Amino acid sequence: METGLVFNIQKYSVQDGPGIRTTVFLKGCPLCCQWCHNPESQSARPEIIFIESRCIGCGECRRACPFAESLRGEGPLPPKVEGCDRCGECVDACPTDARQMVGKEMTVDEVMAEVLQDGIFYEESLGGVTFSGGEPLTQPAFLKALLTTCRARGVRTAVDTCGFACTNVLLEVAQLTDLILFDLKLMDEAKHLEYTGVSNAPILANLKALDHIHDNIWVRVPLIPGINDDAENLEAVARFASTISGVTQVSVLPYHKIGVQKFRRLGLVFPLENLQPPSAEQVETAVGRFRAAGLAARAGA
Repeated sequence: METGLVFNIQKYSVQDGPGIRTTVFLKGCPLCCQWCHNPESQSARPEIIFIESRCIGCGECRRACPFAESLRGEGPLPPKVEGCDRCGECVDACPTDARQMVGKEMTVDEVMAEVLQDGIFYEESLGGVTFSGGEPLTQPAFLKALLTTCRARGVRTAVDTCGFACTNVLLEVAQLTDLILFDLKLMDEAKHLEYTGVSNAPILANLKALDHIHDNIWVRVPLIPGINDDAENLEAVARFASTISGVTQVSVLPYHKIGVQKFRRLGLVFPLENLQPPSAEQVETAVGRFRAAGLAARAGA
């Protein structure tokens, strides 16, 4: 049976497609967006996070760590340990769950057991399951097996993608899912490379290719003040999206600061420390630019 690396399964989600949904987050992403609110999703390997507020300073993690002798100081381990091989000894030793392993290998059956627990909510709300990340297309065999099983069990599906993937993989997956949530962040290639680490050329080409085979695409635009909220970028996104006949909705997703603390828990520095969420007026202005282009648009998912 296919297995994959999952870092979270979120129940009763209303932000990842229509109705009440279960969102399955797969680990690994080819982008490194500077505003990422799930930085723990980027690495395709399990990672250890440190929740400082839970730490009681007992030092059990240091005593359990095979690499502790090479570290200076006393007390609890820092969030990142040089040479860490993610053995999990420090996680098991922590009495307060201050150190946690993010990323668990799961089978299709194990994921489906979680998903099917919420079947009654899907029926009443016309919801279903959304496969997100990270980037779910980085685990194509696992994703396709999950989608095939959902279809056999009558569960509606959505796939949330950044669009940076092999075109053939995207199209194969698209034929197995009811809804595609497709991110468009920046139309300027140089700025897209600067802020996400990759070119947007394959992403735009993939959305065009997707339009030939799928008629239910929600374009999702994260609204990042000072980066992609200018009129020039939003109007360019709107013009491009309006050429894709399969786009049935544009969702403007306001930046929030949830990711800041997550970067710290990974021992990383958040690159946009002073960035503030957009105001309600800024969000409505952005939504208005898409509506002006003839697109059905809304704030939020």
